[in-house]
Amino acid sequence: MDFDKITSARRAVNFFNPDKSIEPLLLKKMVEMAAKTPSSFNLQPWSLIVLTDKKDKLRLQKCAMNQAKVSEAPVTMIVLADDKGFHEGRKTVEKVFKENIRAGSMTEKQREWFSRVRNRLYGKDELTARAFSCKNTGFFAMALMFAAKSLGIDSHPMDGFDQAGVMEEFKIPENYYIPLLISFGYFDESKELAEPKWRKGYDDILVRFDK
Repeated sequence: MDFDKITSARRAVNFFNPDKSIEPLLLKKMVEMAAKTPSSFNLQPWSLIVLTDKKDKLRLQKCAMNQAKVSEAPVTMIVLADDKGFHEGRKTVEKVFKENIRAGSMTEKQREWFSRVRNRLYGKDELTARAFSCKNTGFFAMALMFAAKSLGIDSHPMDGFDQAGVMEEFKIPENYYIPLLISFGYFDESKELAEPKWRKGYDDILVRFDK
């Protein structure tokens, strides 16, 4: 499936076939495809809580406006954005720095510079830290849905949930923010798929404010 077909075919489906599971290897492939998403300094401040157990999904559903698709879909993910994903000592930060040294794009002497520039860009205040984490995690989440569709898997992103409730229910550390939940599975063919919604065109999207 080429990318144009993927973007056209991807839909936020409301009804999943609860009897059709996603093969674990296919799920892994989907996540690894999305992991190629670009991010600021390659810091990748995203993580996923992957729920496949019905009881766990029902726990989440109670915090998500009781949306049936949360538990009906074979997989529902809590997408996490790490507000401290640029901090010195974080596992991913250390890995990125070591890989940059290995690739020859940085040297050990640049550690202090690397720390300083990250803090200047993303550590100014809570707002810039949140912008850093959610912006990059948003890239990943969209790539995840496109990857899913390329593998024949449907999805539905959701922001209708109680942030604090989900954080408490799943004991999520406070450095994380939850930009969205995403359910994945296969459309229930016994239901009717709604017509595609209107989207902005080229001329609707382009703006200028300085003229």
